[in-house]
Amino acid sequence: MSRAKATTLLALLLVWSCRSEPDRGGSGRSQPESVPFDLSAARTIIEQKNAQFTAAHVAGDVATIDAMFTRDARSFPPGADAAIGSAALHTLTVEYLKSGIKAFTERTTDLYGDGDLLIDQGEYVVTYGPGSTVERGKYLNVWKQEDGTWKIHANIWNTSPTSAAAQ
Repeated sequence: MSRAKATTLLALLLVWSCRSEPDRGGSGRSQPESVPFDLSAARTIIEQKNAQFTAAHVAGDVATIDAMFTRDARSFPPGADAAIGSAALHTLTVEYLKSGIKAFTERTTDLYGDGDLLIDQGEYVVTYGPGSTVERGKYLNVWKQEDGTWKIHANIWNTSPTSAAAQ
């Protein structure tokens, strides 16, 4: 073997052996180890976000509510057209807050998904208006990572029927 071929072969072996991880995907690039998604930790984050969301409604904090939605979010309120996009969601929030929200809680009953999308289903209780109307219902929020933060990408809610005992 010539000296030039031996030097080239040695250089190639040296470069190949210095790779941080073997190529398992055939792409020519090393692949990072996959970190398993922790749904339990995600649930804690979403429950904290729900508390922030409901507190902002009670406080009338439109800016905080607006910031909790993705840029292309959509909302499907009961008895109304869908609100799609930041401007429409802002208008919906401003109108909704005019009802005078006095108390608002959400309780996650189930959460499923992965590191890209989470589905949060639950129950809510909101007290609003001059007569302190109490409304109970259920909701479904789709959470999506945007700019490294979980944000609401889509939501829908509706009122549960009142029981005969409550009347």
